[in-house]
Amino acid sequence: MAGPLTVPWTPPHDPETPALSVVDMHTGGEPLRIVLAGCPEVVGPTLLAKRRYMRQHLDHVRRRLMFEPRGHRDMYGAVLVPSELPDAHLGVLFLNNEGYSSMCGHAVLALGRFALDFGLVPAPPSDAQEALVNIHCPCGLVAAFVECEGGRSRGPVRFHSVPAFVLATDFLVDVPGHGKVVVDVAYGGAFYAFVSAEKLGLDVCSAKTRDLVAAASAVTEAVKAQFKINHPDSEDLAFLYGTILTDGKDTYNEEPTTNICVFADEQVDRSPTGSGVTARIALQYHKGLLELNQTRAFKSSATGSVFTGKAVREAKCGDFKAVIVEVAGQAHYTVDERSCCSAALPVFGVVTLLTAPVVRLLFCSMDKMRYEERKCFSICGLAFQHTEYRGECYVCHRLNSQHQKFIAKMKSKVQTFLKVEG
Repeated sequence: MAGPLTVPWTPPHDPETPALSVVDMHTGGEPLRIVLAGCPEVVGPTLLAKRRYMRQHLDHVRRRLMFEPRGHRDMYGAVLVPSELPDAHLGVLFLNNEGYSSMCGHAVLALGRFALDFGLVPAPPSDAQEALVNIHCPCGLVAAFVECEGGRSRGPVRFHSVPAFVLATDFLVDVPGHGKVVVDVAYGGAFYAFVSAEKLGLDVCSAKTRDLVAAASAVTEAVKAQFKINHPDSEDLAFLYGTILTDGKDTYNEEPTTNICVFADEQVDRSPTGSGVTARIALQYHKGLLELNQTRAFKSSATGSVFTGKAVREAKCGDFKAVIVEVAGQAHYTVDERSCCSAALPVFGVVTLLTAPVVRLLFCSMDKMRYEERKCFSICGLAFQHTEYRGECYVCHRLNSQHQKFIAKMKSKVQTFLKVEG
């Protein structure tokens, strides 16, 4: 295969619309697109005010970064902004397919590594094994601890959450298609409804993703309609972010417990969900199923990736008894790129790619592919690997045999094209 282009290449675009420079990462399989440059100024005296401003005035940036052709339905993003907190190294606004979340654990794990490597925090001593990165999230200040060697990150990261607490336990909701269902509601920087998938007639470890998504979404809508969410600090944080279906194994065990998080507009978290792990630890501690500093492993039903979590100390959030939770995982870099956000380009099609030849190839070939094929190739094929899930592709739901043939065909096209283009 030919080497990377030696001359930077930017496709034609509206000169009045600046190109967005981004770095793509993932933690536990869940993507994170970090905006380096090109985003218009986000105005506001506080981080929550900046969040409101971006939602009201700059939502076109979110849509162009998250949706096709540059992203996909399950893309996740982060815009770095100044923080008003003196102890914060950086502030961040989280983007998803619906809007703006208050907390994102997988993103904090990735941002910790990113901040150290990109010089957003003071360089640690050369012999330091861990660097502190204070990240101001909409929910509050979160401390990330980044494993490092020679001043550079190594991959593993852990963070200490904002105070996490339980809002309701054993709350009965009427879920269409499922009848009366008992749920818990807990906060880990964002509010989630928790329910054992078994109560919905599903096995979180073996059911098809589409069935889990449908059930979780039904629970989310039912809880929103029948239960009022409140937060003692800010109304901006008082909303249900999604539902987490679990395997029901809440009692402490050294074996991983499995869950899947469906949030925003039926977006599926491929990681075990950092803020969800935080809330689930708080819930287990509240119920007396977990002691301080007992580490549990949490496994993603979607990808099999694992985070660990533990309650490190008790705290308060308003009148709620709370805990500070430590969550740990591994963050990875995937792409460093420029995305031309021309206002004339509609939001569908293909994602931004690593090199200009691949961009040209895909703009020529994508029209011949069905939507599911475009989505599958943009997520799986460009990495030259497939994300298998219980006998089917996690992205496009092809059977493995069909999916492997498709990825092999597209991989061959890209490699052949790169050889021809040289």
